[in-house]
Amino acid sequence: MAEQFKDQGGAASMDPSPLYRWLTSRIVRRICSPRRLDKQRTKIERARLKAGDQHVVEYFHQVDDGYSHLAAQVLLHLVQRYDIELVCHLVRGPRGKNVAEPELLLQLSRYDAFHVAPEYGLQFPEHPQPLDAAMADLANAILAAQDNESFIECAAHVGDALWSGDTQRLQRLADSLGRASDGEREAHLEAGTARRTRLKHYSGAMFYYGQEWYWGVDRLYHLEKRLAALGVDREPDEELLVPGPTLEAGLLRDNGSLTLEVYPSLRSPYTSIAFDRTLKLAEDTGVNLVVRPVLPMVMRGVPATREKGFYIFSDTVREAREAGVPYGNFYDPIGEPVRRCYSLYPWACQQGRGNELLSSFLSAAFAHGINTNNNRGLRKVVEAAGLDWNEARQHLGEPGWQEMLEENRLAMYDAGLWGVPSFRLLDEQGNQILALWGQDRLWLFAREIQRHLNQGQTTIN
Repeated sequence: MAEQFKDQGGAASMDPSPLYRWLTSRIVRRICSPRRLDKQRTKIERARLKAGDQHVVEYFHQVDDGYSHLAAQVLLHLVQRYDIELVCHLVRGPRGKNVAEPELLLQLSRYDAFHVAPEYGLQFPEHPQPLDAAMADLANAILAAQDNESFIECAAHVGDALWSGDTQRLQRLADSLGRASDGEREAHLEAGTARRTRLKHYSGAMFYYGQEWYWGVDRLYHLEKRLAALGVDREPDEELLVPGPTLEAGLLRDNGSLTLEVYPSLRSPYTSIAFDRTLKLAEDTGVNLVVRPVLPMVMRGVPATREKGFYIFSDTVREAREAGVPYGNFYDPIGEPVRRCYSLYPWACQQGRGNELLSSFLSAAFAHGINTNNNRGLRKVVEAAGLDWNEARQHLGEPGWQEMLEENRLAMYDAGLWGVPSFRLLDEQGNQILALWGQDRLWLFAREIQRHLNQGQTTIN
């Protein structure tokens, strides 16, 4: 598992050797193998049965993280529905090389949770400003004073008072439930964070079971399906607690009044499974689509740790399987292959095939295992995009694309986003309606498009 997830800081822009590229690609393909995952799960379950252990799910709660408050609201339902032991930990937020923009991440968690909560039948108040630090400390102190059962029962209530800014209610909870001393609170946070680190993760709102991680309510359906397959679902005929949202374009079509911007990257696993679906959503709904590619994060000098890389690639496996999208036959395009493809992008756009070029490259790198680091591989990409290779060769290495991608990156940051793929929905005047990061938010944009089209139809009627 070694080399491909080494920390990549400023040196990330340096191209790897052909041997390194081949080796990392092979290791990632192994990580992404559904067969390997199924064998690992079987082995883990066999060992659990032999030891006579219960199904133990661990949860890592970060009080100032919006996603953690959403997750807290399902904890009690989770232990009532499934025959599991749920062990809860308090943790600090991610730091260091595991998070590029810690403050932006917290800001996004508040904004994102506010928009996602009602879609899941959960609650999250609009909260554009950071939490009051003293209230967050008190919330941590209350939770640190609880045993595991009490934590599960009260975490959502504590979070509701915290995120509502209700100091008096939070104090009443402290009076009735108890609160840990400052030293005890910090000790709980250190212990939970250390446990998460030992298990090789870095974020809040995470569930851990059987050597796999599940992020908040958005990935809970993967965990629920796994538990159900193990026979621990007490209500197998009922719908999942948090079903995975489906991407549905809807019945209403736009006349071009709305614009959907997408910020993709050519070395992003999540982009690779979302790009074609984004194109189809725009086509099916009639909205204007504006594609604004950016450099991969590691080529922008943003570090990627082993833990983060492993989680992203393995998480994308589950998301791709659920969406029915080809993924996993990977040949790493980092460095020169990405630059060469982007150098062709302005010309491809002039031919009306810019989106096809990006789609073809992503498919080659993430689904078909094509080495795009040579002319033979890049030719396959170009021709699969419906472009002429002989003409394309005349444009390889042309300048100008760097400025375009940097302009796109700055626009993405101005919207409070930094990762890929990111999306923005704009109205007819160019005002931002919604801006979110992640392939797992495309369904929300589809619903938002339908809501706005329905409002316009109602106004006309």
